[in-house]
Amino acid sequence: MNLLKRLINWLFAKRHRFVDKIILHCSASDLEGQTASMIDSWHKKRGFKKIGYHYFIEKCGVRGIGRLENEIGAHVLGYNKSSIGICLAGEHNFTRYQFNALYSLLIELKQRYPKATLHGHKEFTDKKTCPNFEYDLFRAYWNSL
Repeated sequence: MNLLKRLINWLFAKRHRFVDKIILHCSASDLEGQTASMIDSWHKKRGFKKIGYHYFIEKCGVRGIGRLENEIGAHVLGYNKSSIGICLAGEHNFTRYQFNALYSLLIELKQRYPKATLHGHKEFTDKKTCPNFEYDLFRAYWNSL
């Protein structure tokens, strides 16, 4: 089913929504075993329709799909309409598996959204520090693709 969702994403994302930003987040919790479905449950309890992010990367590097790319996210107030949200599990202790999965995902997204820019959530609000990792290397990588 995951492969089917990814195929649908790829086929319809550009037709339905203009994306000019890829925004990095963290879950702000070091609770073990976080998954996209766990975040989905947390977000529903907060009144969201479903998980606010498009992608969620677990500590082991597994990439969970949240919202489809053609769906408007709920991850950065005022910027959801034209962005893709990626969240890494954790608050400060991220793994190499997560960073490898993020690199891989960025390659895919760059192919679909070549003019989009890469950002951390904290760039859009002074109330957040996420993604809580140094993402300048990821931005340099993104810009080099």
